[in-house]
Amino acid sequence: MLLAVSDLKLRYRNSIFGFFWSFLEPLLMLTVLYLVFTEIFHGTIQYYPLYLLMGLIMWNMFARGTSMGMESILNKNGLITQTYLPREVVVFSGVLTSFFMMLFELIVFSIFMGVFGLMPPVTIILLPAMVVILFILTLGFSFALSSLLVYYRDLRSIWNVILQAAFFAATIIYQITIFPEKLRHIISLNPIVPLLDISRNVTIYNKWPDGNDLTYLICVTFAVLCVGYAIFKILDRRIVEEL
Repeated sequence: MLLAVSDLKLRYRNSIFGFFWSFLEPLLMLTVLYLVFTEIFHGTIQYYPLYLLMGLIMWNMFARGTSMGMESILNKNGLITQTYLPREVVVFSGVLTSFFMMLFELIVFSIFMGVFGLMPPVTIILLPAMVVILFILTLGFSFALSSLLVYYRDLRSIWNVILQAAFFAATIIYQITIFPEKLRHIISLNPIVPLLDISRNVTIYNKWPDGNDLTYLICVTFAVLCVGYAIFKILDRRIVEEL
């Protein structure tokens, strides 16, 4: 927790707006994407600004969290090599920093709900569960990425390219219904897709999640966590030597 708070303060040190960037970043991105895509999707997607903003917030948590988690061991190499500190704590703190930033962004989302006159539906009680699932999914990827980056520094560039491609492959800007039925099943294999769909439904559209989608999301999330942590523990044995 203390490492995460320290990283958050360090991130905004010497910044004019400081923590307000946690509010400004999603607003600026929302403005750009809304101006570009509003004419295409505004008439077909109800509450499109909220739809888009929720997608951006959840995606930013994953993209930023995995990037910060991936870099966490290298960024804290001095601390790791000079003191005994479980490497898991370092990775966890990196993801937790991104999680704190997402909480600020969700405050922005709640303000926008008021602007559009949308009262929180009863289904919103499931949003915290979706946030926890997102955190676990991000942590699972971060465990694997952080340990692999110590050995393969090219992974940094590769992961950035993957994130850029995944941004447009996920249903952040559009609905999955724009694709043919056969293609939807393939796209839905990406756990981010059902995660976004459920988060929007319970927050904006007052819809309870489909049981199959929720089960699949939970199973994949914990599978990613287990595999990611297994990779981390295997590579962890020689991390100090590589640093």
